[in-house]
Amino acid sequence: MSEQTKAVKEMIGEAEISLRQQSIWHYIAVAPTWLSALTLFALMIMTFADVVLRSVANNPIESATELTRFFMAIIVFSSLPIVTWKGGHIVVDLMDPLFSSKVARVRDIVIDLLSGVILLWPARRVWELAERARDFGDVTEYLGFPQFIIGWFIAFFTFVTAFVLIVRGLVRIFAPSKVPT
Repeated sequence: MSEQTKAVKEMIGEAEISLRQQSIWHYIAVAPTWLSALTLFALMIMTFADVVLRSVANNPIESATELTRFFMAIIVFSSLPIVTWKGGHIVVDLMDPLFSSKVARVRDIVIDLLSGVILLWPARRVWELAERARDFGDVTEYLGFPQFIIGWFIAFFTFVTAFVLIVRGLVRIFAPSKVPT
């Protein structure tokens, strides 16, 4: 076997490993999006069933309010990291024409880094409140579901979002072409 053939096979092997690693990170990145989509679908089905049962049988789903709260928390907080990375937040750009491209880049770096650091405080606070609810044994009214679990979920995804903001700010510094706009 020639050296060129060995080199080509080695390059193909490295490319396959790289693709596998990229796909793993891709699945990790989109898993919260799928969780959010599935939760939205479950919320839609539950709401439909609640309306039908309320109208036809005059017997609504008693725990619908609790489930709606849980589902909304899951939808919102599991979506935050990917929305943040893609820059999908609502932005008021009334003053953008006043900034040159270099100043706008610095502004965006500062906003991402500062927002990420500031978001660590509410994430920590929500975690503390979830721990307090766990210590007190707080449960929901109808389902008896432990309230600290949803608090942990919210805190975890808030921490992830803070991390994403900080990484986004650092990527803006070191590899600006990699930041989605």
